[in-house]
Amino acid sequence: MTDVKKKKVIILEKTPMSEQDPEVRSHNFEEVPLGYTEEEAIAEAKRCLQCKKPKCIEHCPVNIKIPEFIALIAEGDFAGAASKVKEDNALPAICGRVCPQEDQCEGVCVLSKKGDPVSVGNLERFVADWERRHDAVVYPEVKPSNGKKVGIVGSGPAGLTVAGELVKEGFDVTIFEALHESGGVLVYGIPEFRLPKEIVKKEINYLEKLGVKIERNFVVGKTATLDELFDEGFDALFVGTGAGLPVFMRIPGENAIGVYSANEYLTRSNLMKAFEEDATTPVIRGKRVVTIGGGNVAMDSARSALRLGAKESIIVYRRSEKEMPARNAEIHHAKEEGVQFHLLCNPLEVLSDEKGFVRGLRNIKMELGEPDDSGRRRPVPIVGSDYEIECDVVIVAIGNKPNPLIQESQPDIQTTRWGTIEADEEDGRTSKKFVYAGGDIVTGAATVILAMGAGKSAAKSIQTDLLGED
Repeated sequence: MTDVKKKKVIILEKTPMSEQDPEVRSHNFEEVPLGYTEEEAIAEAKRCLQCKKPKCIEHCPVNIKIPEFIALIAEGDFAGAASKVKEDNALPAICGRVCPQEDQCEGVCVLSKKGDPVSVGNLERFVADWERRHDAVVYPEVKPSNGKKVGIVGSGPAGLTVAGELVKEGFDVTIFEALHESGGVLVYGIPEFRLPKEIVKKEINYLEKLGVKIERNFVVGKTATLDELFDEGFDALFVGTGAGLPVFMRIPGENAIGVYSANEYLTRSNLMKAFEEDATTPVIRGKRVVTIGGGNVAMDSARSALRLGAKESIIVYRRSEKEMPARNAEIHHAKEEGVQFHLLCNPLEVLSDEKGFVRGLRNIKMELGEPDDSGRRRPVPIVGSDYEIECDVVIVAIGNKPNPLIQESQPDIQTTRWGTIEADEEDGRTSKKFVYAGGDIVTGAATVILAMGAGKSAAKSIQTDLLGED
């Protein structure tokens, strides 16, 4: 009797993930998605076609062996899957939550041609959470000391990635963090409901157990310069200080009481716990809050405003929803929670009362013209279409740029006209020997996973330059 191979049944719809009810979650800071159960994870993993030439790996900035870890999930080997992910990514619980997989690994999934792509991000999150909940963290073998000392400036995703890569290779690694808590944008920029801070702490603790040292409240450029760190015995330095300097619109009234940069608003909420009743660094809890911008940071701000007690939270964005840089999931969650959207609308002036407090925002309606340098259609004002939105808080979330402290204290490092450090995109090398850079300090504000990819590339360069090996 001839054996007949069973044809794989292709399931086109992804396994949905349970979430908090929008009416409930808009009043708390608990995480919105609740995660997969073991059965749901296995079901989703079995959708993977295990392509012979998987494009998903190529489109992952840190090149996770995606089909391999998914195959292990399908077999029920969750510990093995977690270990497989960590071969290439030291921060899987973070990436599984905040990376834009739809533009990377999931965006090239073969299944997306006829249905939903495999939920790579949800599966990555699942194995990381499973490992943590079951106290099953396996630490990789760390090579003996090679005698080389590397300093890392900034404990955001780029710096943490460099640290994780190099400590396994026997380097003596120290991270210098300006704030009192480690994690960079992961702790001050991303709200608790999207990335619980306990998870960030666990991921950082994992690196510390591998041997990474962290010095907090250490401002490189003030506490010590790069040259002074070299004098203290560091053989190489990586700069991953991000882009934390807020950009404003420079419109009349921006100095009114109740106008915040998204950076300040989110830092006070996320890091300083402004949502607590006895917070020492509170924010004005507006009843009608307007957020200017269309990216993930704008969505985070508008959704945080609801959780801080706003009756209405409004997004003002000068283009249409199609041009919004925010992830589709973040826009969807914001709408579910009741955030209002004023699209094709550009602020002209912040209006204030006789005491200097915000009372409104004057705007002009826009229409889309020809594409600009970004490839998106340029917004053009419609003459005579001015109108006002009554509000008591305005949050400006139109972008950030690098803090110039490193560049000002180290003039031999070449920078661009935008204030970013000039570094080779392939290897992270800067104009100063044995100084490397990556992440938002090089690219301007971008994604967590791109910063991690830059950190991984820089780590390879440091290893090559200091040890003469790749």
